[in-house]
Amino acid sequence: MNKRSRLFYGWVVVALSAIGLFLGAPVVVFSFSVFFKPMVADFHASRAAVSSAFSISNTAGALSIPCIGLIIDRNGAKRLIIVSTLLYGLVLCAALWVGSSLWQLYLFYALLNIGMTAGSAPVPYGVVISHWFNRYRGLALGLSMMGIGVGSVVVPVIAERLIAGFGWRTAFAAFGGAVLLVPLPILAAWLQNDPEQRGLLPDGEVKATVSHVVSQAKAGMSWREIWRSPTFWLLLCIFSLAGASVHGVALHMAAIFTDRGVSAARAATATSLVGAAVIVGRLCSGYLLDRMFAPRVTILFYSATAVGITILCTGVNGKMAFIAAFLSGLGMGAEVETMAYMVSRYFGLAAFGTAYGVAFGAFMISGSAGVLLMGAGYDCFHSYSVPLASFCVAMVLSMILLARLGQYRYAVHDDASEAVASIQVPSSA
Repeated sequence: MNKRSRLFYGWVVVALSAIGLFLGAPVVVFSFSVFFKPMVADFHASRAAVSSAFSISNTAGALSIPCIGLIIDRNGAKRLIIVSTLLYGLVLCAALWVGSSLWQLYLFYALLNIGMTAGSAPVPYGVVISHWFNRYRGLALGLSMMGIGVGSVVVPVIAERLIAGFGWRTAFAAFGGAVLLVPLPILAAWLQNDPEQRGLLPDGEVKATVSHVVSQAKAGMSWREIWRSPTFWLLLCIFSLAGASVHGVALHMAAIFTDRGVSAARAATATSLVGAAVIVGRLCSGYLLDRMFAPRVTILFYSATAVGITILCTGVNGKMAFIAAFLSGLGMGAEVETMAYMVSRYFGLAAFGTAYGVAFGAFMISGSAGVLLMGAGYDCFHSYSVPLASFCVAMVLSMILLARLGQYRYAVHDDASEAVASIQVPSSA
């Protein structure tokens, strides 16, 4: 008879992943809008020039992430996560030595995003979670990505206070010290790549003696097959359109509010509202992914983002603007885990790291373009209205493309948990 341990270790892995993600994207991505104006003032540069730091950073991370995915597919994620988290923390601390030249800022952000992408970003953790879970993969991905959501609320507020008291360089260094002291030793001690290391199958089934069950848990298309699949290219278009929109709006959110006469502290609150929306998006989309068709779930959250961007585009102020900030963050909250979930369901786990890496790379490149376009749009029109309207159109187009996706190729009933159930019925009869 199949027995489960009282606590499936996969949920411990989920908690560890959330800890590892807490100081990744919340520092580099969600707090960029808080660091943005202080860096503009410090370097005496245009908004487009400082926005280029993030664009270069995202591009560097995006170019490295397919190689990172390939390494994960061949060697597992844990070792890469530990080494990269160490490097990420050290680069954050190196902010103290960034001088007054823009090229130094660009180099700092490029190295920062490469380290973050390999060790404190969704791809390596998404691969780990997808191997630990099958039937509850959506919920597990959503809960693990809560680290980003909670960090997106907390970190911008802390960053704003650190910048006000000590400057933006010291703020980065403080986060670097926190990375080295908290997540790094915890992950090194307890993170594990997959359930086989504990004699389990996904979702906590006791490991079966039938060898093909284990291989079925890792079934999937080869990278060559995925690369030639029209579905993969359709997904890349969807992720790129959405990535440009959510990054462009979220990373300029503080600037959008301060331009309307809001104080820096309240603008940081608006950025934290985006983070709160990310938390809601993570939880709700993760829960729904295990119960509904993923493209429909994604359309639901992208619709909220489109509405939020539309409201911001009208130039409203007060409570309505804060509501718009929250709505615009919902799509960002659902983006990463729906991406991981759809890639795993359409193409399986055999080359999941590589496929997810390329998809996430496209998301990052488009995000960097979105941030740059927002800055350039402001410099050109002295207002964010035109780029906001363009991103609203992009979100609508991404929803149209989502509606064209077909059924999963690797649905839950095709995976190992069903195989275990079917094998164990005769033995228990």
